[in-house]
Amino acid sequence: MPVLFLSRLAAVLGLALTLGACASRPPAAAVAELAPGGTLRAAINLGNPILASKDSATGEPRGVSVDLSNELARRLGVKVQLITFPSAGQTVDAVRNGLVDVAYVAIDPARAVDISYSAPYVVIEGAYLVRNESPIRRNEEVDRPGIRVAVGAGSAYDLFLKREIKAATLVRIPTSPAVVDQFLAQKLEVAAGVKQQLEADAKRLPGLRLLDGRFMVINQAMGTPRGREAGAQYLRGFVEEMKASGFVAEALARHKIEGAAVAPAEQ
Repeated sequence: MPVLFLSRLAAVLGLALTLGACASRPPAAAVAELAPGGTLRAAINLGNPILASKDSATGEPRGVSVDLSNELARRLGVKVQLITFPSAGQTVDAVRNGLVDVAYVAIDPARAVDISYSAPYVVIEGAYLVRNESPIRRNEEVDRPGIRVAVGAGSAYDLFLKREIKAATLVRIPTSPAVVDQFLAQKLEVAAGVKQQLEADAKRLPGLRLLDGRFMVINQAMGTPRGREAGAQYLRGFVEEMKASGFVAEALARHKIEGAAVAPAEQ
């Protein structure tokens, strides 16, 4: 029997076993690690509109990350506490300091020191925004001397651009939703962020345009503090089942999220 076929068969069987373990009663060790006090403390990042936002009527958080948190708590048989943060950076700090048990953050090697990730459940894009009169027309023209790029401090694109940008200067803004307002107030040359957030800002404020394409792909995953191996393993199976069952796709549709795609199954 060909080796390639056997390796693919093993991968399929491994995924099936993972999903089966997730669908059955959660291991006691996983419950203890994901809800050590009997409550699942879930970090909800309001700085990324793809993941969560505040309900205009109730003020409560809503979105795909909220739905996943509620479903995870239901399966674990515990209560859920939704703890909101205005930025990804503060969300990661909460994981690092043990203030939350699960979080929804973009996969980045710098964060992997403190966070055990699942595979991604949603894929989104990072884009650039400029003024209409800007001479910058292409993504490749951003990384040049004298160009200042506004980024949300500690965001996935901040971490990515910190590694990739060689000539331009990054200007860090406390939260991602404030990036475009500060880009204008400080008369900066470029704003970087989640494409959907920038599109909304361009509709809200006149005289702005997005550059075509994207400068990065942002893989959004679930994570738990490092050292909780049973919990991390359960999260990985949970995310794969949520993608395969259509749960993530239905949540994106229910919350009218456009421009985000369900991540492919983990290989």
